[in-house]
Amino acid sequence: MEFAEYLPFWKELTAQQRERIAGVVEYRRVKKGAHIHDSSADCLGLVAVHTGQLRAYILSEDGREITIGRLFPYDVSLLSASCVMPDMQFNIMIEAEKDSSFWSIPACLFKNLVDESLAVSKFSRSLLSGNFSDLMWLMEQIMWKSFDKRLAAFLLEETALEESQTLRMTHEKIANHLGTAREVVTRMLRYFQSEGMVKLTRGEIQITDEKKLKEIRGE
Repeated sequence: MEFAEYLPFWKELTAQQRERIAGVVEYRRVKKGAHIHDSSADCLGLVAVHTGQLRAYILSEDGREITIGRLFPYDVSLLSASCVMPDMQFNIMIEAEKDSSFWSIPACLFKNLVDESLAVSKFSRSLLSGNFSDLMWLMEQIMWKSFDKRLAAFLLEETALEESQTLRMTHEKIANHLGTAREVVTRMLRYFQSEGMVKLTRGEIQITDEKKLKEIRGE
């Protein structure tokens, strides 16, 4: 079964446990922009990405978004499964940034596997530990790194992901990723443009001097 390749603990499960997973695992295809999970929805469970790209983000009280992570093919996530670990409370939204497909294992079954299997329990703790480290890194970036460095890093990351020097992305979308206001993004992009690092057109940002962006981003 193809989804078994995405589960590092699969070989350590009993035959009965494997059958239980195979009987309930769900394969879903979603279009770009689809919302897969939000804080008001039922616990989704373990998610294993097959194709595409998913974005996990949180919302502030005033509705401002900030990206906390992205999921790519072969990534496995418990970000939508806070009920698996009751001591960990996540109010996290997940959307598809591209047409995507993924498998999900229902939270109730996965929680039982965590209780039954040492291998699954270790895997879950490792995932949650990684999520916590990512959140701490994000907080450090927001608190201690100037916005020009964060924006330069984001633009360089996007060009690498899209394998293109032209990004079809609105200022609002960038603001949602970085947890700031659209006006802040617009002002900084206009500064980048005045320095010859980008060229702005409607709905697009063309990277014109990657070297300067890297210098701003720093190591």
